[in-house]
Amino acid sequence: MSTDTARHYDLIIIGTGSGNSIPSPAFDDVSIALVEEGRFGGTCLNVGCIPTKMYVLAADAARNVSEAARLGVHAHVDSIDWDSIKERVFAKRIDAIADGGEAYRRGPQTPNIDVYDRHAVFVGPRRIRTGQGDEEMEITADQIIIAAGSRTKVPGFVRESGVKYRTNNDIMRLEKLPEEMIILGGGFIATEFAHVFSSLGVKVHVIVRSGAMNRESDAEVSKRFTEVASRDWDVRLNTLIDDLREETDESGETVTVASLSDGTEVRGGVFLVATGRVPNGDLMKLAAGGIEMHDDRRIVVDEHGRTTAEGVWALGDVSSPHLLKHIANHEAKVVFHNVLNPDDLRSFDHRYVPSAVFSHPQIGQVGMTEDEAREWAEANGTDVTVKVQNYGDVAYGWALEDRDGFAKLIADKKTGLLLGAHFIGEQAATLVQQCIQMMAFEQDVREVVAKQHWIHPALPEVIENAILGLEFN
Repeated sequence: MSTDTARHYDLIIIGTGSGNSIPSPAFDDVSIALVEEGRFGGTCLNVGCIPTKMYVLAADAARNVSEAARLGVHAHVDSIDWDSIKERVFAKRIDAIADGGEAYRRGPQTPNIDVYDRHAVFVGPRRIRTGQGDEEMEITADQIIIAAGSRTKVPGFVRESGVKYRTNNDIMRLEKLPEEMIILGGGFIATEFAHVFSSLGVKVHVIVRSGAMNRESDAEVSKRFTEVASRDWDVRLNTLIDDLREETDESGETVTVASLSDGTEVRGGVFLVATGRVPNGDLMKLAAGGIEMHDDRRIVVDEHGRTTAEGVWALGDVSSPHLLKHIANHEAKVVFHNVLNPDDLRSFDHRYVPSAVFSHPQIGQVGMTEDEAREWAEANGTDVTVKVQNYGDVAYGWALEDRDGFAKLIADKKTGLLLGAHFIGEQAATLVQQCIQMMAFEQDVREVVAKQHWIHPALPEVIENAILGLEFN
């Protein structure tokens, strides 16, 4: 007779971001253990996508006022109520949603679900150690879904310096706005927070080790973004931090001082580290469960979401090359279907992965960059056509007085299929959605431009004109 005291479930889910998007009623009769050591909702809800965009909205409002004079409207920002901004984001929205999500899973509405709130590690095949409150225990399951997300990557020299640093986990809950701040990093997290704090009146120093910001974007977009951002922020390109220390300023406040490789120093009341993210799989003793990882610490999965261990699946940041919430949501739909339908497996669709940067200027992008497209065309014996269309060349762009924004479309010269679409400027994250649809449904852009009406003088005319500017065989 077995003496195993571990509680057994049909399914264990580790992580309550996209892992908590349990379809119903398909899983109503499935016994589920839901493991979450942090706040329900994961990174996106609590410290990522959603609250950051709420801060961006406040930043955009302040920036629009400060720039209104170019439209003949003379106005100014009287003050920034940081406490009210925080209250709107967290007390009135985010915290209530996170708490409500946890209460729902612990309540009578989902009697088939038990919640565990201690860190999860594997101790054997489909067996994990976790717990509830102070009680540690082991649980097992027929199947396990790992949706444990990712965390901020903090360089070793920052940790070793001993200076206080912030990440996206706590930067939005600062007690007060600093007069100056230092941001380490040049990607989307760094540039979104640089926009937020600079627009709210903070002098921002951005330290970037490479020669451009948002380097994962098309090279032309990255270059333009860097040019525009450098007007608003103190951007230090091709720069490293040689030394970090803390000092007390004249008012008695502690500030961080960074000695830079260009021989200068910058200082700030806040030091934000935004140098990328790391999958959380390496914190879970995966080897004990027979689960393999890539060299970059992502869990190895196949196109269906299966790991190298039988009955164990993974989705989202912990395994995906695309650290994006909408991709995690897509993968969750696939995995949840596959868990219940082993004879009808669905596959991930990562053909056209869009993304956006909600900074100033805004970026929206999908598909290949121009460099990638030309390399692809050469390998496939075809050619590409590229058109850059300035916002300022269409009527709504005139209204915006826009001098920086543009759309860049890349298409196959023979088939008319769109290979990549890149926007920088007003409404970029919204404009790109029309191009995602063209790509997903494999529409010939020559038909797209000819067989529909384009509202005049709305900004999508920049897409229409860009398509008309493409040259085909």
